[in-house]
Amino acid sequence: MSKKLYSLIIPLYNEEDVALECVKRVTEVMEKIEGDYEVIFVNDGSKDKTMEIMIEQSKLNHKLKIIDFSRNFGHQIAITAGMDYAKGDAVIVMDSDLQDPPELIVEMIEKFNEGYDVVYAVRAKRKGESLFKKVTAKAFYRFLRYMCNIDIPVDTGDFRLISRKVCDVMKNLTERNRYVRGLVAWVGFKQIGIEYEREERFAGVTKYPLKKMLKLSMDGITSFSTKPLTVSKNLGIVLALAGFIYAIVVIIQKFALHMPNTGWASIVVLILIIGGVQLIMLGIVGEYIARIFDESKNRPLYIINHKYNMDE
Repeated sequence: MSKKLYSLIIPLYNEEDVALECVKRVTEVMEKIEGDYEVIFVNDGSKDKTMEIMIEQSKLNHKLKIIDFSRNFGHQIAITAGMDYAKGDAVIVMDSDLQDPPELIVEMIEKFNEGYDVVYAVRAKRKGESLFKKVTAKAFYRFLRYMCNIDIPVDTGDFRLISRKVCDVMKNLTERNRYVRGLVAWVGFKQIGIEYEREERFAGVTKYPLKKMLKLSMDGITSFSTKPLTVSKNLGIVLALAGFIYAIVVIIQKFALHMPNTGWASIVVLILIIGGVQLIMLGIVGEYIARIFDESKNRPLYIINHKYNMDE
């Protein structure tokens, strides 16, 4: 019986401070597993010395492979590229900052060998993060779960193992604004979560500031839910009904009760509120239309500048 091959995908973006330690720890873990392995580093347009460091490491170990993008295409696209080139019987995704401990991969593989197609890591505790980040992250995962039509596990990131058949399905999903953890939940199959304590970042700074987190949140909601459109429609109906009732009240006051027309300040306020709500609803619709526009271009998800240790 041939040994199983495990593919580990690690996106990189300006990680010169952590690259060597990441290589050291993941190599130590992968060397201990029962089976063969490959580690696919996806350089997502780094502007520091990340690429130079990784090229040197790939020369020392042919199992360390590199996909070098022509520019920054984004974390979710980098994960997608890794899946496109991964050859393993199981594929593991993790970040390079070592907040997700590589040692957990051993437990993931154990669950995979028990018959699970997806093994996702659940953050039981988050070290080294601000109160704002913890609260907003917790709220987002629960809000996303409420909004979406599929069961996306809460408190999970992209740190997970997927089987070969799940990876093959993922490769056929070509949407542009990707939310990988949602896509993995969408494909189904036998899934299980394992809890862990998320460590502080080993070095460097986060590559997911608030702006990118909001973008990822919007991708998750618009990719798996139409509830924002439903809410917009219902809100529009309520406002239109309220306006109709108010118009009847004004007519009765004018012609039946002969009351003078007063309260123009309140009317101006109502116009401003309703106008603001309408703009918000247009913005929500615009988000969906923008994604349709992106899909219609049919551009490639990413462009590769160079590959190292990859079989051509």
